[in-house]
Amino acid sequence: MAERGRRRLHISYELLSCSLEGHALVGTDAAAIRPEDDLIARELDGTRWYRCLRCDSWVAMAPPSEPRRALPPDRDEIELPLRGRPLRDRYVLRLIALDRAIHVVVLGALAVAIFVFVTHRSQLQQAVYRILGDVQGGVGGPAHTVHRGFLGELDKVVSLRPQTLEIAGGLVAGYAVLEGVEMVGLWYGRRWAEYLTFVATTVLLPLEVYELTTRITALKVTALLINLAIVAYLLFAKRLFGLRGGEAAQKAIRQRETGWGAIERATPPTVDAARSPAERPVSPGGVP
Repeated sequence: MAERGRRRLHISYELLSCSLEGHALVGTDAAAIRPEDDLIARELDGTRWYRCLRCDSWVAMAPPSEPRRALPPDRDEIELPLRGRPLRDRYVLRLIALDRAIHVVVLGALAVAIFVFVTHRSQLQQAVYRILGDVQGGVGGPAHTVHRGFLGELDKVVSLRPQTLEIAGGLVAGYAVLEGVEMVGLWYGRRWAEYLTFVATTVLLPLEVYELTTRITALKVTALLINLAIVAYLLFAKRLFGLRGGEAAQKAIRQRETGWGAIERATPPTVDAARSPAERPVSPGGVP
């Protein structure tokens, strides 16, 4: 029980990807399989076994009734799927991209609302003042009481000059575009997007800390913690700015965990190779 309690939760991103996208099998449309294809496919007693190049599972299938090619593709024709840490990083980066997508929707809606208000400022301003007056009259207060909270912020917004609102709308729209660029770049795992996200997120951290000094809310604390986690992940796990070996270390990890060397290390021996010399079939010349 103590040993079981010390076990760490392990997520197999390879199995997760295969459950979502299907196994990465190669050579299923080939008419024949050669001995040198044993890394990706093997044939035993009329059944073909195809190796998933992502999760290393072996899938049994019947030979194709209408093959489209004579032999499985060679190594230089195969695009290996991500696995290991590079695959984990793709999931984390896409999770950050989803966070940026939420920002894009919220900021985009806010920018549209600002520009709509500027366009119809006089009508909307009168409506807002009328609502504020009705609310104040409903609670029995004086007509010119200074509002607090949401009503106070709303009163400040409608009182701003059109030029100020246009500048604010432009800044919000520009930041929404920036977040959209980050989102697309992170989704496709671009290195420049990691740097852009790190810089854009780090620049806003002091503002978020200052906001907490004025008023602490669960939403502000959550947003700060998320952004701190993103900055730490990009800086240390993705080795930005040369940290922990930088880009060279990233490429080495990718090559080690997603290249053919990783495939070979995870490949079980063939049936004959697994047998002892005494168990192997002997050729007529006496060579096992």
